[in-house]
Amino acid sequence: MGESIRNPSEKSAVKDPVRDLFEWIQALVSSVLVVVVLFTFVVRLIGVDGHSMLPTLQHGDRLLVLSSLLYHDYQYKDIVILRKQTFDDNPIVKRVIATEGQTVDIDFRAGVVYVDGLALDEPYINELTYAEEGTAFPLTVPKGSIFVMGDNRNHSSDSRHSRLGTVDTRYVIGRAMFLLFPGSDSETKAREFSRVGALS
Repeated sequence: MGESIRNPSEKSAVKDPVRDLFEWIQALVSSVLVVVVLFTFVVRLIGVDGHSMLPTLQHGDRLLVLSSLLYHDYQYKDIVILRKQTFDDNPIVKRVIATEGQTVDIDFRAGVVYVDGLALDEPYINELTYAEEGTAFPLTVPKGSIFVMGDNRNHSSDSRHSRLGTVDTRYVIGRAMFLLFPGSDSETKAREFSRVGALS
């Protein structure tokens, strides 16, 4: 009497600290691998360096960029990040103005950009397009290429520059999808968190 019968399942219910540690490490490693794969093949975080995309983007803005492995059907108004080492060693951020087969012309006196004979309505630009940079117009965008420009038109080196010209899409790193963190204003040094969100 009084003898207790041990339930066989009680032994398995006892925690094994070594096993718990192994499972925790396994979960941590799996999470790190998922993050590495995600930020290698799906999205990237890229910072804006310079003022060529004002007023849309400021120096120091942090962008979430969808990889070109997943998005490569570039359209007018897409904001893309590209790297062409013969032009600049660092990635540059620009807006797609025209795609393959389209013809770009610029009236530098009036500051107006035309694509396929139609003047673009460009509410996103900082000022009209007066700066010439060496590319001859009109220009038809070759197959597999895009024509890009900065929104800060007279302070941007872009496809108007003879060293860049139209850009083969293989040089595109990806499309900017989301503004994650704003850079500080060059004058006030304040960060406008109201700008965080989707990009037009």
